[in-house]
Amino acid sequence: KDLRYFVLAFFKFAILATMGECIGLRISQGCYNKKGFGIMPRAIVWGVLGVCISIAMGIFAGGTFGFLHYFGLDINPMNINSQCFGTKLLYAFSVSVLMNSFFAPVFMTIHKITDTHIINTKGTLKGFFSPIPVGNIIKNLNWDVQWNFVIKKTIPFFWYPAHTITFLLPNEYRVLCAALLGVALGIILSI
Repeated sequence: KDLRYFVLAFFKFAILATMGECIGLRISQGCYNKKGFGIMPRAIVWGVLGVCISIAMGIFAGGTFGFLHYFGLDINPMNINSQCFGTKLLYAFSVSVLMNSFFAPVFMTIHKITDTHIINTKGTLKGFFSPIPVGNIIKNLNWDVQWNFVIKKTIPFFWYPAHTITFLLPNEYRVLCAALLGVALGIILSI
């Protein structure tokens, strides 16, 4: 993979996931944008997060072969396509559970911190590029919602199955699928 892969990941997420947030805003408040919403800062955050997601997907997709090999499954990147559907499903589910259990909680908390910073700086680019008071934001996060809904409910009930489907797809479609899931989640969360 070359740099173009990550540039494309940036733009897929910047456009699609931000669009999901705009659709969510439309559903919840009747408009696609409003003062202080910060479409450009949100697009930048989603773009950077998209690159991080594409890196995490590669790490966990590759590492899961070793994890499953430890338990006696002889699958690898060279023979996964010749495996039966059940083996492919086990692999995809394993990647999804590992990635979403270890990577997603940190990712979601960082995303909440950047969202809070965007709101606190009134959605301006100048404000967005000011230092993020991470300590203050973390202290004031609604951990009841972050833990009991975002982490305990969306990860097992949305992200595990959604990313299982994602990892059943050919490698070249996974990042696009993940970006489209950002649109779906924006809509689901607004409802």
